[in-house]
Amino acid sequence: MLKAVIVGASGYAGAQLAYYLSKHTKVEILALTVSENSRDAGKLISAPDLHPQLKDVVDLPLIGLSDYSSIINDIDIVFLATEHSVSHDIAPYFLEHGCTVFDLSGAFRVNSLPFYSQFYGFTHQQKEWLDKAVYGLAEWNVEQIKQANLIAVPGCYPTAAQLPLKPLIVSGLLDDTQPPVINAISGVSGAGRKASLNNSFCEVSVHAYGLFSHRHQPEIEAHLGKEVIFIPHLGNFKRGIHATITCRVKEGVTEQAILAELNNAYGDKPLVRIYQKSWPALKSVIGLPYCDIGFALSGRHLILISVEDNLLKGAAAQAIQCMNIRFGYDETESLL
Repeated sequence: MLKAVIVGASGYAGAQLAYYLSKHTKVEILALTVSENSRDAGKLISAPDLHPQLKDVVDLPLIGLSDYSSIINDIDIVFLATEHSVSHDIAPYFLEHGCTVFDLSGAFRVNSLPFYSQFYGFTHQQKEWLDKAVYGLAEWNVEQIKQANLIAVPGCYPTAAQLPLKPLIVSGLLDDTQPPVINAISGVSGAGRKASLNNSFCEVSVHAYGLFSHRHQPEIEAHLGKEVIFIPHLGNFKRGIHATITCRVKEGVTEQAILAELNNAYGDKPLVRIYQKSWPALKSVIGLPYCDIGFALSGRHLILISVEDNLLKGAAAQAIQCMNIRFGYDETESLL
């Protein structure tokens, strides 16, 4: 049994990780931790004011901890559901002690030091580990993930954007003169569990934000190898991402060619579902680990629709999927 620790377990993604790991036949949860000054320290993760859906499923305490020396020799895998700067600081400690780290933050997603100063607001000082990190877009980086000790789990928006676009870019079906335009709307859970007036349900309206400045735009571009226009929106619903992507295909590209490329890429991938002559809605993925993709073509104008649960395929489920790949388990172990 692999011994696992979740750091930052009190958040939405941390709770989903705890649930999945509790179902996994090859993993034992060694500890659920939060920062020492967290008001949740000492509570059960299944407490009524935390995640009561985990009652009688995961009734483990949240341990306020910053020094892992007493248990480091017992840890095999670590999930970091933490702020970017926190992951940056603590991931090397676990890695240097032989742990495999799955980081759900953005601290190791893009191998560019200036990227972090510009978009994350801190100076990256872990160049050695940044060079070694593998981007955990699970359907595309299987072989790299199998060999990695540090897996940077992609952001929720980048997952929803890259999965439909990547097969068409790789196969050369898109017109390179027009960058894809990604309009994506996320539920408020994407902002995390910390209380904020801006995320209060009575205050949230559907609105765009972070135009030309959102940190996920350069992440998407870095891993697609293509310029995009990314327009994120906050929606007045709890969870899920709905991405509408408009692009232009090359002359002569047909609906059959697009469908063939999507099926070639994902026909054997259990957590991506392709729609034909229809497109998915959020209700098809909420609470499930899938990304669902559909499309419509008119002339050379292509609209791609992708939907996912931002806390699952956009975070915790993809992290577990990467763990399963890394250790040779069935890719959907504990997810389905």
